[in-house]
Amino acid sequence: MNKQLKKRLICWGIPLAVGGLAALLSGGGMGFYRQINQPPLSPPGWIFPIVWTILYLLMGEASYRVLTSGAEPQEIKKALTAYGVQLFLNFLWPLFFFGGQMYLTALIILILLWVAIVITMRRFSRIDETAGDLIIPYVLWVTFAGYLNFGVFLLN
Repeated sequence: MNKQLKKRLICWGIPLAVGGLAALLSGGGMGFYRQINQPPLSPPGWIFPIVWTILYLLMGEASYRVLTSGAEPQEIKKALTAYGVQLFLNFLWPLFFFGGQMYLTALIILILLWVAIVITMRRFSRIDETAGDLIIPYVLWVTFAGYLNFGVFLLN
């Protein structure tokens, strides 16, 4: 296996591992999610793992493009640090929402996550425009997740 392919697989694997670990530690949560009051436009539970897997792969590809861009090392470090912060917040959210059923705390984390994603997207875009574009679906999904989280908070 060549060096670039290894880097790409590692970059894909990191967000997938973060998401998988969060799902494991939060107990999955889809069983309880079906039982709570949900706002209008709530998708069926089976859609979440599909969407998140796609988003994690897009994040991983974006981080790979930044890592291997040849840009100034300090700029790469800033971009990947922002990426790490948003991954950490992404990891925390299901622990509070699904694991702890702490909807307001989860919403606050989600707002911080959204800000961190936008910062990451901007820093990625400065290095590689496509890398920034790969983050757009993630921003959109987390915006929608914010609506859902807020709705669950109000209804439960």
